[in-house]
Amino acid sequence: MRSRRFVLSLFGALCAAVLTGCPKESTAPGGSGSSGGSSASGGSKRIVILTNGDDPFWDACESGAKQAEKDLGLEGKGFTVAFERADFTDQGQIDKLKQYNLQSDIAAVGISVFNPESRAIAEELRQLQQKGVKVITIDGDMNREKFRDARYAYLGTDNLVAGKELGRAAKAIAGGTPLNHVFFVGSTTAANAVARMDGFNAGVEAASKELERLEDGGDRPKARSNVESALDRHKDISALVGIWAYNTPQISRVVADRKIRDKTKVFCFDAAEESIRGMQDGNVDVMLVQNPFQMGADGVKLMLALIENNDATIKEMYPTYAQTDENDMFKTELRIVVPDNQSTVTSEILEKSTRLMKLSEFKKWLEERKLVSS
Repeated sequence: MRSRRFVLSLFGALCAAVLTGCPKESTAPGGSGSSGGSSASGGSKRIVILTNGDDPFWDACESGAKQAEKDLGLEGKGFTVAFERADFTDQGQIDKLKQYNLQSDIAAVGISVFNPESRAIAEELRQLQQKGVKVITIDGDMNREKFRDARYAYLGTDNLVAGKELGRAAKAIAGGTPLNHVFFVGSTTAANAVARMDGFNAGVEAASKELERLEDGGDRPKARSNVESALDRHKDISALVGIWAYNTPQISRVVADRKIRDKTKVFCFDAAEESIRGMQDGNVDVMLVQNPFQMGADGVKLMLALIENNDATIKEMYPTYAQTDENDMFKTELRIVVPDNQSTVTSEILEKSTRLMKLSEFKKWLEERKLVSS
């Protein structure tokens, strides 16, 4: 009898162990074995935005993407927005794209390309498209001469135009006094960076001479040391130009520490929270502000339209779509922001589509969207 009870107890324990040890069906995004979309995976398909790195600039873009997710009713359609940040390296983006290519719940990818010359990134994007994943570029495009086919279209700032607008504003601020400037940026070869710097030189014309372009790879201490070393090497620097959002806070800190504001102009792209405070404190002359909120919102809108074959929306955004010239470029808004007082920048020197805003107006615009930077 004792032996029979022991055998029954052992049988029961084994049954319990087998039941609790059985693997459960995965419902995690990207789980293997799902090829039929949201219903097959038990979850939503992802519309991914992959940034070039981690920067406050992307906070506003993420807010826009999430707002679009809500406004377009993505949850009810079986989609969700995934906002992922790379690390300012080619490999960081390649690794992410390889993951997407192995996962079955990716419906669309919008990428801000870190290195437009990267053949490996282009190949990963092409593979995604071959799987049926919709691919667009946001903020930073591939080299259009070599890899235009790796994405459907570009959406974001026309960086050459944006550079020219900042250059024109710098020329007005120079007021006839010749300047010498240095550019500070994460990568001197990124498409958006090259276009901005070349555009700046075109816009400022002979009013300022470029001395150097310094890259930091997204490393903040390096970004600061670049400013310091440039000032040490070039005694005739009179203007510092921040090309990526985090560059200007580094610039303004060095200028304040060295007490050289009276002889140094500060021009910048983007409105990082600290750059806004810098302008408020009189340490920044002008900001060229993109609209990352719009990039996120319109990026999600476009990717959903491509997924759903919504020709009307695609036609509205790209009325003459073709992968030639600017027919596959959707340009987002630009603003030139100047201090409330004492700026010589006027709307007459800017393109009609660019909005000139006083700092107080811009801060109000941010508050209305619950943003602290843009």
